[in-house]
Amino acid sequence: MSVIWVIEASPLPRHRLRLRFSDGSVGTVDLESFVSADPRPIVAELRDPAAFASLRVDADTVIWANGFDLAPEFLRARLVQDVAA
Repeated sequence: MSVIWVIEASPLPRHRLRLRFSDGSVGTVDLESFVSADPRPIVAELRDPAAFASLRVDADTVIWANGFDLAPEFLRARLVQDVAA
């Protein structure tokens, strides 16, 4: 199994991410239920849309301004890929 990492990330409304991975896959990851259910304070901060939008790609994954990150494997497993036209 090859290692896959995030190469681009953009926040979308309702706690979703638009992601591009090193394997060429592109699509959306819906984190709304994850963010709303996780009791950890670092995740609860991301319920604020501005805090959720404060992300960057660093160390091959998505990292938010508060220091929270998610493994690229976690994100890739939840990716709904774009359908080629």
